[in-house]
Amino acid sequence: MTLPRALTIAGSDSGGGAGIQADLKTFTALGVCGTSAITCVTAQNTLGVTGVYPLTAEQVAAQLDAVLADIGTDSAKTGMLYDPQIIAAVADRIRRYGIRNLVVDPVMIAKSGHPLLLPEAQAALRDLLVPLALVVTPNLPEAEALTGMAIRTRADMEAAGRRLLQMGARAAVVKGGHLGGGRAADLLIAADGSRLWLEADRVETRHTHGTGCTFSAAIAAGLARGLELPEAVSLAKEFITLAIRTAPGIGAGNGPTNHLAWLERGRRQPGEGGDRREHTA
Repeated sequence: MTLPRALTIAGSDSGGGAGIQADLKTFTALGVCGTSAITCVTAQNTLGVTGVYPLTAEQVAAQLDAVLADIGTDSAKTGMLYDPQIIAAVADRIRRYGIRNLVVDPVMIAKSGHPLLLPEAQAALRDLLVPLALVVTPNLPEAEALTGMAIRTRADMEAAGRRLLQMGARAAVVKGGHLGGGRAADLLIAADGSRLWLEADRVETRHTHGTGCTFSAAIAAGLARGLELPEAVSLAKEFITLAIRTAPGIGAGNGPTNHLAWLERGRRQPGEGGDRREHTA
């Protein structure tokens, strides 16, 4: 049996709710063989981050060489990259190994407010990595940092998405969770001019640690399984909505979501859920 392969390039979360740990759980739940390259080791739990210990760019590159030269991958995603040197090494290996199905999650700040990307690394992320992305998946604060514009409405989300495309990404998912309201709406916008709004009922909970990591990992898993990007994003929206809705309530702070919920209810094809999708060209 040959399993699809997905690679995560991200930081380690000792609490298990985000980063490498969340990505590998998501890959497994979606039937994908996961590999990893760790960029940083963090000391964290549901209450916050108490330490960040970055690896060197050479150590990150060595992990990527080991995985890609032997196992290869059908898709890859990036998460916490921390500094410009790591970003440059990751971009070099993405180009060298010809990875086209790249999901860039521009992780900048932890739920607790701890910075996970140095300020001087934002330009490297924007200039070196975003142009290599099949899709970039910022939340609204990340999209504002990357584009330099304020985002307060859905129209602003579309404008930010277009600006990300101008930076070289082939598509962008601008996640609208920070807009508030009763519905959580995300926008997929692509270079061909297509737009896809994905909506789900908002779940009132503090247990949302690692949602961005999990969402982007689910997109990478869908791509590894051969889904087209709109289907992979729809799958990811269903996966993260269910994971939030069934969060186990672990920890005294922002707890993790339930990566096992997908397995507990059985896998289904994207689009079979009750969430509304609005597709415009």
